[in-house]
Amino acid sequence: MTTQTPSVSIQGLQLNFGAVEVLKNLDLDIAPGEFLVLLGSSGCGKSTLLNCIAGLLDLTDGQIHINGRNVTWAEPSDRGIGMVFQSYALYPQMTVEGNMSFGLKNSGMPKAEIKERVARAASVLQIEPLLKRKPSALSGGQRQRVAIGRALVRDVDVFLFDEPLSNLDAKLRTDLRVELKRLHERLQNTMIYVTHDQVEAMTLADRIAVMKGGKIMQLGTPDEIYNRPQNLYVADFIGAPAMNFVRGRLENDLLIFGGRALSVGTYPFTSRPNKSDIVLGIRPENLALGPAAQRCDLQIELTVDLVEKMGADTLVWSELDGKPFRVRVNGQAKIQAGDRVVVGVKASNCSIFDADSEARL
Repeated sequence: MTTQTPSVSIQGLQLNFGAVEVLKNLDLDIAPGEFLVLLGSSGCGKSTLLNCIAGLLDLTDGQIHINGRNVTWAEPSDRGIGMVFQSYALYPQMTVEGNMSFGLKNSGMPKAEIKERVARAASVLQIEPLLKRKPSALSGGQRQRVAIGRALVRDVDVFLFDEPLSNLDAKLRTDLRVELKRLHERLQNTMIYVTHDQVEAMTLADRIAVMKGGKIMQLGTPDEIYNRPQNLYVADFIGAPAMNFVRGRLENDLLIFGGRALSVGTYPFTSRPNKSDIVLGIRPENLALGPAAQRCDLQIELTVDLVEKMGADTLVWSELDGKPFRVRVNGQAKIQAGDRVVVGVKASNCSIFDADSEARL
C-alpha cells in the first residue's frame, strides 16, 4: 500500500448495542481505488461496520474519515458515498430512468446534468435499452444493475455494497460478479463490499478483511488469506472444501501425528511454540496422489469412503485418525469407494498452528 491519504480511515471504532459489544476497537485504512471485501459468517459485524461507514449507525467510540474529512457525525447524504443494498428497493411505479434519477432530482440538480449522469451510468452498466421499463418488467439481475446504477449516478469516490448478489441465482451471481470486477477496473473508485461468500471475496477483492465476533481476524490479499491464514478460524473459513486439520506435536524438526513423522525443516516458521502441541492444516488440493505422492515429505495410506465427481475435480472423502480427511484430485482420476490410496504431504504446503492460541506458527 502507498503512503497517500486513505480513501476511508477507521480509527478505534467501537459500537455497542446496550451492554453488547458489536464492533470492538477496529482500525482499518482503505486506499484510494481499492476494492476491499468484508468477509465473515452471519453475525460477525461486517454489515454493521458498513452501516457505520455509511452513517446509518452512531458510533459508541472512534472516528471515521473519508478522503481526509472527519465524517463521524456527518449525515449519510453528506459523506460522499453511494450504497447498494441486498434488496433492490426500487420504486415500482417509476421507470428505470426515474429510479436512477430520483435522488438527483430531490437534491435540485439541473435536468441536463441528471440526464447526462443517468446516460453515463446506463452505458457503463449496459442497461440503456431498459431505461423506459418499470422494475416489474426486469429480471433479478437487471434490477440489481439498476440499483447499482442508482448509486453510480451520485458520482462519488466511495461505493458501499451490502451483499448485493445474495438474492440472485448462482449463474446470475457469477455473471454480475464479473461485471462488478470490470466496473471497478473501469471506474477505479474505492469499493467496500460485504459478503459471506468466500468465492466472491477471493475473486473481487484487492484485500479481504476476515471478521469474527466484531473483530478483524486477518487483513490481506486473497493470496495471503488463502496461502498463509494467520489463525485457525481463517484457515477453516477460507477454502471449499475446508482445510484438513490434525493434532500433533513438534519435536525439533519433526511433526508427530498418529504415529507418523513429517519433517518440517522446509516449513517457513514465523515463530516457534512455547509448547509442542500443534494443529497441522493441509488443504485438500495440496495433497498429491499416486506416483507424485512418492516425491513428497510424507506418504499416508487411506481408505476411500466416498467419491464426489464435480467435473474438472473429484473430491475424495476418507478418515485420518478418526477425523474426516478430504483430498481434491483431477476429475478424470479413476477412484471409487473402498479403494486404498496413497497421498503425499509436502511440509511447505502446510499450515501449522499453536494448539492453544490458534495462531499461525
